[in-house]
Amino acid sequence: MKIEGLGHVVIKVSNLERAEAFYGGILGMPLVARTDEGNMSFFSLGNHHDFALMAIGDDAEHPSARSTGLAHIAFKIGNDLDTLREARSHLDEAGIKSVPIDHEVTQSLYFKDPDENQVELYVDVSDAWKEDPQEVLQGKALEL
Repeated sequence: MKIEGLGHVVIKVSNLERAEAFYGGILGMPLVARTDEGNMSFFSLGNHHDFALMAIGDDAEHPSARSTGLAHIAFKIGNDLDTLREARSHLDEAGIKSVPIDHEVTQSLYFKDPDENQVELYVDVSDAWKEDPQEVLQGKALEL
């Protein structure tokens, strides 16, 4: 068996409308389908569906920092620091606090969605990982 690529990611959310407003509205991801039952929404980033939300109820508990599961979702938004600065400004205007991190091969913004899922927006800035895969382990504060 050989994995050919990552097909899609589905995350659990408490409130589908609120999560759609965040991912579709604030982050600008195109919504392409919604189940008739109203518990799932599907977004496309060029494939039939790359990202989906599954509502599990307004009373859903947030996972603790020490529980297993998804650590964060990362979305590539470009290849230059100006694009990342624009994204940070957009998040600031929406009242979303983000933390910039320089990973050497990427520069990133980390923040939380309305259900406390961690999200990363990043720009590729180096191909150094092709020569030394360990380069992806870098991480330090980034000034924007």
